[in-house]
Amino acid sequence: MADSAADAVVELTEDQSWAVLSGCKVGRLVTCVDRHPEIFPVNFVTDGRSIVFRTAEGNKLFTVTINSEVAFEVDGWDGTGGWSVITHGRGEEVTAASEVERLESLPLRPWVPVVKTHWVRITPTQITGRQFHFGPEPDKEYSFNSE
Repeated sequence: MADSAADAVVELTEDQSWAVLSGCKVGRLVTCVDRHPEIFPVNFVTDGRSIVFRTAEGNKLFTVTINSEVAFEVDGWDGTGGWSVITHGRGEEVTAASEVERLESLPLRPWVPVVKTHWVRITPTQITGRQFHFGPEPDKEYSFNSE
């Protein structure tokens, strides 16, 4: 439990944010096409300081192809607190055969019985993270000024 409201939300460093991100298995890809945001849950792995996931042809691949500016988010919680990490950056399909072959060796397999032959890499330009310490809501302070 947090000792004070100031301790309830802690900003993570870039390295801490990458550590949290690397420990997660599912995240949310956020894209925007023609001013319409889309959010897709994906299972992923980190590859150095990038995020990679597999996909089939469809909306995820299409939206990343026509607008490479994306966001990616992971979050989680346990009995004492939670965390959230958000990245902003560039998403692009990996097409170089040698790179696809290397990515195939990473511990990432589709969760559903669909052939996913396309690899997408997100290269973040910004990463931020926060850790939340759960606790009771503080007493409300009311002020009735007659000024």
